[in-house]
Amino acid sequence: MPADELRVMVVDDHEVVREGLRALLNRRDGLNIVAEAGTVAQAVEMAMQYKPDVVVMDVRLPDGSGVEACREIRAQLPETRMIMLTSYADDEAVMASILAGASAYLLKQVRSHQLADAIQAVGRGESLLDPQVTKRVLDQMREMASGAPADRHSQLTQNENKILTLIAEGKTNREIAAEIFLSDKTVKNYVSSILSKLNLRRRSEAAAYIARRTRSQGP
Repeated sequence: MPADELRVMVVDDHEVVREGLRALLNRRDGLNIVAEAGTVAQAVEMAMQYKPDVVVMDVRLPDGSGVEACREIRAQLPETRMIMLTSYADDEAVMASILAGASAYLLKQVRSHQLADAIQAVGRGESLLDPQVTKRVLDQMREMASGAPADRHSQLTQNENKILTLIAEGKTNREIAAEIFLSDKTVKNYVSSILSKLNLRRRSEAAAYIARRTRSQGP
């Protein structure tokens, strides 16, 4: 495979959709479809096996949410970029996708050349999420984190609030450690403390917790 060719994985529960996407994307030079999956479990497994540069992910899958698959893959493969593809616009799904670290959110009505363009843009490290939407969501989360409301959230220390915000931005422990100049192990310990204080079990639940609080605060 040429060095400049992007390795792409397609995730959709309908085989005919996957075949259509493969046929469309194979027409574009520089794209190589290396794997396909139809469920969350398959998506995570295949991503670990093939380590694609870009994943085109359906939002709704039979065994769960493509957003959750996005979050799990990003946690294991932070260099892999995610494009969420769905049949309809859903504000909640857009927000959840941002929190999970997706680089783009597109409707399935998108033209084939636009999807191919999006894959190549995301592969270059660009984001196709509306910057105003992204900024509004992240500003709300930062304000909430710094304000430390008087509930379970108020138990968090300043560093824990900062790390919780970075988790909500979709960053992995390694990315958080690099950003705030701590070791991976220290960040892992902080994450464990955050989950314990918020009575949560996984970091994905912490991101969902932030999303719920953001929605409850309104625009």
